[in-house]
Amino acid sequence: MASISGGNKLAPFMDGITAKLDTAKEVQVGFLENAKYPDGKSVAMIGAIQEFGAPRAGIPPRPYFRNMIAAKSPEWPDAIAGVLKASDYDAAKTLNIVGDQVAGQLKQSIVDTLDPPLSPVTLMLRGMRTQSQFQGLPFGQLIKIARARVAAGESNFGPSTKPLVDTGDLLRSIDFIVK
Repeated sequence: MASISGGNKLAPFMDGITAKLDTAKEVQVGFLENAKYPDGKSVAMIGAIQEFGAPRAGIPPRPYFRNMIAAKSPEWPDAIAGVLKASDYDAAKTLNIVGDQVAGQLKQSIVDTLDPPLSPVTLMLRGMRTQSQFQGLPFGQLIKIARARVAAGESNFGPSTKPLVDTGDLLRSIDFIVK
């Protein structure tokens, strides 16, 4: 008949793992509530507008966040399991490592997003922003000028045509927090 011995060490071992797993419960990745543009606008709000679009403002959706989740989330359980084991089941260490990795995946998704392309008016606005005669004008007036210039056949070839990375603030604002 087979016998089992050493069971008295299992409970303390499991208690130790449980204590390490209780060091953190979740990681939040994205735009934290204190992330603001220089003009005070919430980065999370602008990020949501870019993600879902704003039809009344003529902004199409550019689903960088949802695309990243769809593409990368199937990898996360195995990544978490591997990091948990490598960190001796320390949840806080694991979530910090995984949070950093997911934040990097989100940044890459923004860089990889190319569609839909920017409108000619948006490109005109990007170029006008660098010209002194347009500094300080209200945004509504700038849009009217940009639309008129585009309607007159003008184009602006100076600024980047890449969506989501005009100033880099959206990209730089991606962060994570472990709770």
